[in-house]
Amino acid sequence: MEFFSEDMASKRTVLNGMNKMNSFGTRLTGSKGQLDFIAYLKNEIKKMGLEVYSDPYRFNRWEEKQSSIVLHGMEGDESIHVSSPWPYSGQTGENGVTGQLVYCPAKHLGFLGARGGIAVVKMKDFEKVPSGVAFNQRSLITEDGAIPKYYKGPVATSFVKFPLFAAAKACGAKAMILIWEGMSDEMVEGQYLNFIMGYQGIPALWVNSTDGEKILEAAERGERATLTLVAETENQAHTESFYAIIPGEKDDRAIIINTHTDGTNCVEENGPVALLAMMKYFLKHKTERTLIFVFVTGHFRLPNFKEGSMQATSKWLSGHRDLWDGKKGHIKAVAGVAVEHLGCKEYKDVDGKYTCTNDIDVELTYTGNKTMDEIYKKALEGRTLARVSTYAGHNFLHFGEGQPLFDFGIPEIALVTAPDYLCSVAENHHMDKFNIDLMYEQIETFIKCVLLIDETPEKQLGKPDMYSLALGKVKTGA
Repeated sequence: MEFFSEDMASKRTVLNGMNKMNSFGTRLTGSKGQLDFIAYLKNEIKKMGLEVYSDPYRFNRWEEKQSSIVLHGMEGDESIHVSSPWPYSGQTGENGVTGQLVYCPAKHLGFLGARGGIAVVKMKDFEKVPSGVAFNQRSLITEDGAIPKYYKGPVATSFVKFPLFAAAKACGAKAMILIWEGMSDEMVEGQYLNFIMGYQGIPALWVNSTDGEKILEAAERGERATLTLVAETENQAHTESFYAIIPGEKDDRAIIINTHTDGTNCVEENGPVALLAMMKYFLKHKTERTLIFVFVTGHFRLPNFKEGSMQATSKWLSGHRDLWDGKKGHIKAVAGVAVEHLGCKEYKDVDGKYTCTNDIDVELTYTGNKTMDEIYKKALEGRTLARVSTYAGHNFLHFGEGQPLFDFGIPEIALVTAPDYLCSVAENHHMDKFNIDLMYEQIETFIKCVLLIDETPEKQLGKPDMYSLALGKVKTGA
């Protein structure tokens, strides 16, 4: 199948959409950047002649505005670079908190000695945790599409090896300094991690391993430090999810295409830019089944935006059963397509230097069952830029906003490329790590996915498989 610019957005239009998204800055949940991006998206959809349906939400928002660490040594004060704050950890006044630095080698009992001080904790990168713990591969579609043998990096590390904030607080620590270990300073810069925990009530800051050595040496000397983390808080802050519908020949059967609008950089989350391009195409190419395009909020504030699944789309699904569950005259969603993190280049630490190792990162894609896997393989035909492998939901893990579709019984195809810079904030939005040609081919692939799903009989589409368990079968790379 061939695609032409008159049928879908041109590559230049997609790139313009990316630049427009970046112009709003970092788009954390409920922030001005996200709200401005949402307003832009809704306006673009309305210009297509479609009605936009909104679901407003209220939540208590926290956003770092100022952070610093100052060591008070024998030779005077020394400022230490902060890589990033731990989101929703806690806050101090403008003057910060001062206390003795206390290294806590055991993250649990070690906090007992930190009363009245600032706890220092090492956060070492994974080394020997097999990828099969989190992933069970369905298909290795391209030979170079394998994931690493050991899944590691800042996202995985912060999601699993996090300190016990409650224990530190209960032991009387005033604050925490978390030191990234085993990862280059450039890789860990600006990481907005992790975002899956509730408000902790104790301020915590990340520092890289270079600056971490200074802090550890100061702790060994029994020196004091002042840690400052000033946050902007807003009770009952506004955010919203929204959706638009392109009617099909059948108004009782639907395909859901979803993504999220909150994000940290140019790939997290550029799914909305892709959905605009897809909508333009499908307004000119009517499908048999109705298409429901869903733009959710809350991916970066999951404690407030998950209902029945681990990701934010679950809140939208819970509130709109009439659009997918097929009961009592409701529309039935026969399948779903989740589109996230398009156009990613691969960057890895090589001999301690963070560098581009491939112009295409591995397209980690979940497919809900064998039929969806075959549809995705078919949609990939003709791609010139591709490094692809597919996975089943495994050990109750299914990363990205495709998980709620899977958990609610909707067979899905869900792209969730996971570069190490995925959650980091940068002044250039990581556009140096973005590949527009790759993103454009991925958009075409997901248009094909929808078309192929639409022509597949409902019975053949079936239901999602159950989560696989134990150690997954994963043919891996290095």
